[in-house]
Amino acid sequence: MASIRRRLPMTALRTFEAAARLQSFKDAAQELNVSATTVSNQIRMLERDWRCLLFVRKTRQVVLTETGQALGQVIAQSFDAIAREIDYHITTTRHSTSMAVGAIFGARWLTPRLGKFRKDLPRIALSLRRGRRITSPTDMPAAIVVDWGTGQWHGLEAEPLLSIRYAPVLSPSLAESVGGVSTPADLSKMSVLHQHDRSEWNAWLTEVGAESVRFPDETIIEDSNIAMQAALAGQGVALGSFPFVQDEVDAGRLIKPFEHELAPARRYYVLMRPGARRQPEVKAVCDWLHAEAAEYAKIWPYTKAGSAIDDTEPPEPALRA
Repeated sequence: MASIRRRLPMTALRTFEAAARLQSFKDAAQELNVSATTVSNQIRMLERDWRCLLFVRKTRQVVLTETGQALGQVIAQSFDAIAREIDYHITTTRHSTSMAVGAIFGARWLTPRLGKFRKDLPRIALSLRRGRRITSPTDMPAAIVVDWGTGQWHGLEAEPLLSIRYAPVLSPSLAESVGGVSTPADLSKMSVLHQHDRSEWNAWLTEVGAESVRFPDETIIEDSNIAMQAALAGQGVALGSFPFVQDEVDAGRLIKPFEHELAPARRYYVLMRPGARRQPEVKAVCDWLHAEAAEYAKIWPYTKAGSAIDDTEPPEPALRA
């Protein structure tokens, strides 16, 4: 074991962890305050010494090999464990963890609850990060991620958190400019705003019997908050996430011309690496999220998505003062 440890170049491992997590030599170099050449050389040293390929180098990107993915997951977990021990026993009496969330969930659901989070869990310092779509454990940018999907994440634990509904929304000025919106066919008079693909739009149109509707043009906006800002500015019609955008409808800043709401197959899930709930701070934050979602469901019953922990009663947050 001692001889194996002598073969562990810690600087190079730290460099590899950053490159694997960020999927970029350039971004890893910026994070570590070194040159991209240094990052590349250290990873080549690991590949040479261990006689394996960690990355496939392409013209404008690098992609982890299967070996690189497996090693990256183990190293990330090890560094996380080291950081937790330092945090617990050396740097602070508070516990800390990180959570990544998407734009609209973070702005419309989580941010209004941050004050309650601090009150309920005063011994936990939360690092809140911008989420991205998760496809594997190596994509995890934080200890806890709230992501949107069907519950199928290979190599991760996924706990259903809450559901939403979709319905078209647009600004009153845009509706007036096209002579009003009274039937789904009227949507063909304006631009459509959507994220990634039009699958939810197609599903909504199908459910209301308007499969033939064609939009004159479209704008793809990855950030859901920006999509809502574009709708508020009269730049097109978007699928609003309810009840997240209900306040804008109630205030008259957006109109919801049709009562029909699409219940998508996807929902919000809490994602963690296997075994992460054994960490007290991770368990406390996840339990708090589920408890808040259960309270939310009392006001908006259709948002209830069930719980992988306890389907009968919301869990009591741990680590209270």
